[in-house]
Amino acid sequence: MATTPTPISAANIPFHSRFNPLSPPSSSSFPLKCNKINGITATNTKSLKTSKNGVLLDRFDKPDIKKQESMKNINQLESEIAGLQKQLSEAREMMDETDIGEIERNPIEEKLESVKAASISAIVGTLASLPFALSHVTNMYDLTVSSAIFIITCALYGATYRYIIRRDLDDAHLKTGTSAAFGIVKGVATLDGQSSLDAFNGAICVSENVIIFFIAAAGLDICYKMGILSPFPLETRTKL
Repeated sequence: MATTPTPISAANIPFHSRFNPLSPPSSSSFPLKCNKINGITATNTKSLKTSKNGVLLDRFDKPDIKKQESMKNINQLESEIAGLQKQLSEAREMMDETDIGEIERNPIEEKLESVKAASISAIVGTLASLPFALSHVTNMYDLTVSSAIFIITCALYGATYRYIIRRDLDDAHLKTGTSAAFGIVKGVATLDGQSSLDAFNGAICVSENVIIFFIAAAGLDICYKMGILSPFPLETRTKL
């Protein structure tokens, strides 16, 4: 005799079984949940791999970029060095074109220039001393002696001036110092030969001599600028 199956309802299930959290899940829903978890895990793993690969690629790309920048800087430096070398070679070529041989100094010409400077200074200084000499002397003999003394002292001053000033023609302090020194020495030497002389007349005598040597120096400077007189040392250049 066949038995009729008893339908299972919620009423037939015990109360503790319906609300038991430890009861195993149904067989139909368990595979579906596993598939979802596998899909999420696969997606996360794939994104993680992609991100790791991107970081690694960035790390490999950065050295290449730095290397390219370094090569670019090296190329720029090489081009600049090449330009400087070219300019240096051009400058050397220009120097070779205008190359001057060794400086040759002719002592005879140096002596002639010194004699010329002494003559110019003697002429200019003696002419400048005539007004002062005429105011002091009373006869022709005294005028001749005074003029001879000025010729000798001014000639010595002209030769010395050329060797002292050399090529510093714009050095005003050196030129004025030289003229003042000669004038003071000459004026004091003149005062030594006079028996009766006061301070005022002595200052006038020294001032007159200083002015005379200043005029002689001015004459020498004019001759330098006009090319009549050459400064010391003379330079005779021979082209190779």
